[in-house]
Amino acid sequence: MCGNETLSSDFTLAGLFAHRKASAFLFAVLGAIFLTALVANGTMIFLIHRDPLLHTPMYFLLSHLSLIDVMYISTIVPKILVDYLLGRGTISFSGCTAQYFLYMGFVGAEFFLLGLMAYDRYVAICRPLRYPVLMSRRVCWLIVASSWFGGALDSFLLTPLTMSLPFCASHTIDHFFCEAPTMLRLACGNKATYETVMYACCVLMLLAPFSVVTASYARILLTVLRVKSAEGKRKALATCSSHMAVVTLFYGAALYTYMLPQSYHTPLQDKISSAFYTILTPVTNPLIYSLRNRDVREAWGRLMARSGRGPRRGVQGL
Repeated sequence: MCGNETLSSDFTLAGLFAHRKASAFLFAVLGAIFLTALVANGTMIFLIHRDPLLHTPMYFLLSHLSLIDVMYISTIVPKILVDYLLGRGTISFSGCTAQYFLYMGFVGAEFFLLGLMAYDRYVAICRPLRYPVLMSRRVCWLIVASSWFGGALDSFLLTPLTMSLPFCASHTIDHFFCEAPTMLRLACGNKATYETVMYACCVLMLLAPFSVVTASYARILLTVLRVKSAEGKRKALATCSSHMAVVTLFYGAALYTYMLPQSYHTPLQDKISSAFYTILTPVTNPLIYSLRNRDVREAWGRLMARSGRGPRRGVQGL
């Protein structure tokens, strides 16, 4: 009976803040973040596609990271903006299911891709002579396909389990989107099977790629420590700094959300943590890679020079 009631009822999203006075300001901030994320990630994809000097394995993987960022921020923020614009926060059961499915798939794919990108940095620093073989085009496509497969597996496993739970106690989601831990708190009845599968998926989705990151950077650190010159050490660490910054931001918030026991969570902490890796990360990723990456900055300069808006010297140099 409870399950039938769930299918015919809407959920109510509490949103980021309970105070309606903050709505106008929040709408403007979220709108700016969303637009910046679309433009920044779109620019990264365009630059990597257009500039031949960026046609390398690292930037191939980075272009797919930007694509995933665009997709998963688009499953969350537009709904928030529409709700604030219309002054309501309802979402249908089918809409919540679709959002949950897409979100789990895209975020899961990003977890795996970030983890496997650490392998690219390991090969570049520790096995540079074999880099063209170990990071061939076939291997790059295999990494991308594996990331999407991992994300899809999470979606197809967790979505039916989550959305088949009886939501009898309340239909108010104290969150700004349909996220797994929050949906679990709404459910009633026996949740032991779901919690077991959820924990197993979290281990697969978080700890497995995180282990790849840890192992890769441990080998990189050992290699860097054997480098004699300070300049060589600096260059080696500089090639990894952007990826390390992105991994720290994304995995840190996600590990808190999914690996910390629910008894240690509060709704406000969950909202802040989720906003950090679902809304802020997609806009910070391209900024980190562009501001801290000389290749990307130079590619932008070459693009501006070709379009006639760059420095005069750049046009003459071409």
